[in-house]
Amino acid sequence: MTRLVALLRGINVGGIRIRMADLKEVFVGLGFENIRTVLASGNVLFDSEDDPAAAKARIEAALTERFGYEAYTFVVEQSYLARVVEAYPFDDARTDRHSYVVFVSDPAVLAPLAALADDLDPDLECIQVGEGVLYWQVVKGATLDSAVGKQSGSARNKATTTVRNLNTLRRLI
Repeated sequence: MTRLVALLRGINVGGIRIRMADLKEVFVGLGFENIRTVLASGNVLFDSEDDPAAAKARIEAALTERFGYEAYTFVVEQSYLARVVEAYPFDDARTDRHSYVVFVSDPAVLAPLAALADDLDPDLECIQVGEGVLYWQVVKGATLDSAVGKQSGSARNKATTTVRNLNTLRRLI
């Protein structure tokens, strides 16, 4: 068994509402073990004999069937998530900033996001590429209006990105 983490994109925001008890039921029904939801934003820890890709496919199909929406899920090993958090390159103790990690499933999407670095206002936000992720720090209150916020949340990136606050990720490792 491997400890996996599922990061569901876009639930409990924008109209897709899923109770964590119902989400856990789906994971139980798929035969996963040691299941724990974290916060109400679609974070699930679980044990599985599946590799992350196989678990992702099963989870997305089950979520789509059960809740009637096109599910997008990132499934990673907990050890990978720990490496990502440990490598966060910015000072996350700053009280005037939000510290995020943008998970990107398609390298063809990561490159254009990383290319935003040249045009960013460093007084507003900064980014750095990591292991399949984009590290991002932005002034509080500017997340949705920032260049990275607009691009990572755009309709064309819907199926290939999800964003998590660094504090949330720490609760998953």
